[in-house]
Amino acid sequence: MTRPGAAEAKRAELVRLAQALDAAGMMPSKSGNLSCRAGDGMLITPSGLPYAAMTPGDLVWLGPDGQVRSGGRPSSEWRLHQAIYRARPEVAAVVHTHSPKATALSCARRGIPAFHYMVALAGGDDIRCSDYATFGTAELAEATLRALEGRRAALLANHGVVAVGSSLAAAYALALEVENLAGQYLALLASGLAPVLLGEAEMAEVRAQFGAYKRLG
Repeated sequence: MTRPGAAEAKRAELVRLAQALDAAGMMPSKSGNLSCRAGDGMLITPSGLPYAAMTPGDLVWLGPDGQVRSGGRPSSEWRLHQAIYRARPEVAAVVHTHSPKATALSCARRGIPAFHYMVALAGGDDIRCSDYATFGTAELAEATLRALEGRRAALLANHGVVAVGSSLAAAYALALEVENLAGQYLALLASGLAPVLLGEAEMAEVRAQFGAYKRLG
C-alpha cells in the first residue's frame, strides 16, 4: 500500500516540530509523541528513537484500525492519538509532551484555572487535569478524551500534556502556550499569592475576541 498523497510534506513538518520541541526541553529522554492525520489513518512518531536522529522516513503510518501500513514500531501512545481522531473529527494533529512545568502540575493532579486570559486558547475556562491511567493503555485514551471534552488541551495526571489542533502548527503552538501558562501559574503559587481568577463572563468575552481575531486573520 502506498503512502497518502502529500505525505512527504507532512512527514517533514512533523519531524521538524518534534525536533523543535525536543530542543526546547519539552520532550526529554525520547518522551512525548506527535501525530497528524494522513489519508484515512495517521502519521505518528516511532517508539524509542531519539528525536535528534529522526528522519521523515522513520515515521509510522497507521491505518484507522491501528495496523502499521509503513514504518516500524509506533509510539506507545498511538491508542491515545487514535481515540482523539475518532472522537474529534475537527482535529488534524495531536502533540503530546512531557514539558517540565506542566508535567509538575500534572503530578499534583492540578489543572490550570482561569488565572490568565490566555487559558482560553485551550477552548474553555480552564485546562483540566485528567484522571490517572497507565501510559499506552486504552484507559489513558479514555481519560484523555474526558479531560479534552470542550477543550483543545489537557494535562495528563502524573504524565504530561496533550494539545490538539486543526494543523500541526496549531497543536505545536498550543503545547508551548500550555507550558508557558503552567510556568506562570507555578510561579504565582510559589510566591504565596492567591491567584485572582477570571469569571465565566470575562472568559466568554475573551473567547469571543479570539474568535473575532481568527475571522479577521
